[in-house]
Amino acid sequence: MERINNKRLKISLLTGGQDIHYSLGLLSGLVLKDIYIEFIGNDLMRNADVTKSPNVNFFNLRGDQNPKAPMRKKIIRVLKYYFKLIKYAAVTDSKVFHILWLNKFIYFDRTLLNIYYKMLGKKLIFTAHDINFRKLVGKDTIINRLTLKFLYKIVDHIIVHNEKMKSELINDFKIEGNKISIIPFGINEVIPNSNLTREEARRKLNLEEHEKVILFFGNIAPYKGLDQLIEALKYLKERNIKLLIAGRIKHGCHEYWENVEKMVLKHDLEKYIIKKIEYIPEEEAEIYFKSADVLIMPYKYIFQSGVIFTAYHFGLPVIATDVGAIKEDIIEGKTGFVCKANDPEDLSKKITFFYESDIYNNFENYRNQIIEYAKKKYSWEIAGEKNYQVYKRIVENLN
Repeated sequence: MERINNKRLKISLLTGGQDIHYSLGLLSGLVLKDIYIEFIGNDLMRNADVTKSPNVNFFNLRGDQNPKAPMRKKIIRVLKYYFKLIKYAAVTDSKVFHILWLNKFIYFDRTLLNIYYKMLGKKLIFTAHDINFRKLVGKDTIINRLTLKFLYKIVDHIIVHNEKMKSELINDFKIEGNKISIIPFGINEVIPNSNLTREEARRKLNLEEHEKVILFFGNIAPYKGLDQLIEALKYLKERNIKLLIAGRIKHGCHEYWENVEKMVLKHDLEKYIIKKIEYIPEEEAEIYFKSADVLIMPYKYIFQSGVIFTAYHFGLPVIATDVGAIKEDIIEGKTGFVCKANDPEDLSKKITFFYESDIYNNFENYRNQIIEYAKKKYSWEIAGEKNYQVYKRIVENLN
């Protein structure tokens, strides 16, 4: 696509071909501003309406990312992508690179690739969705910490989603507070929300209208605590609550899933669980969120999770464990409840309390309130404005 030549502020959004919801959401907020955007995306993003906006140039550098492709093809396409990305950086007149996600070789991306960008005179902004994920999961290494420290030092500005993440950057990596901006995660508006009713959604999953249904949605991995939810479910047998599990097993986590299934058998919970263990296409996601009474996030550790904003997009309340900064996004008794982490009994009590609360008994009213609350607090228009102000400050320093 031809580049736009204008004195207007121009930035490059480097998505790494990841998190289509976040990447396109942020783009939707930025296109409203007096700014030109070179958007580095993939095949899945290229047909989105927002990429066709007059102030957007879409560069499909990442291309196909089909996870089922043969290994040889995966290697070739990743190497081609890096070659195209390096070439793009050399020829673009965009002076501000906003890195939303790193690419495949994270140690290379954190260090040598950023050195290359700086040699080209680029100002770098990095959105840190996790400050140090390996530390959270107990797999931190010296090289991980060193390359993270290098990344946080070399970039010109860092965007995080909450105060807790900012504090960790300051305390663990000695980053100056004025180098960090807090911009909340935007609500997921990319997933279709049609006129499908709750009743129709439930019929698609063979669920009765009167049944009590809790939802676990997304990739299945140890840190997400599905095992804790299974343990909690054993306390809820007499309440006849059904658990809907929708998502695929994360790479390398099949043994964990096998252990979860053993727990289900051990506690005789088969009849209380509905499983859809596969990737859920975006166009089908609403079936699960509209069928459920509440989303359960029994996480053991995490800073932030986008699934909570997907739930709010559909007006679905949330019960989440008190880890990371998740509780900052939950208004007790209004949008959901918070329970103790790694405590299945407390989780079961919160689920019981939910079914006795006004949120459940006055579901439609609260559903509309949650949707309106999320639109106001987590709108991409607001996120776009805050990102835009960061870009302007960076460019002013550049000049």
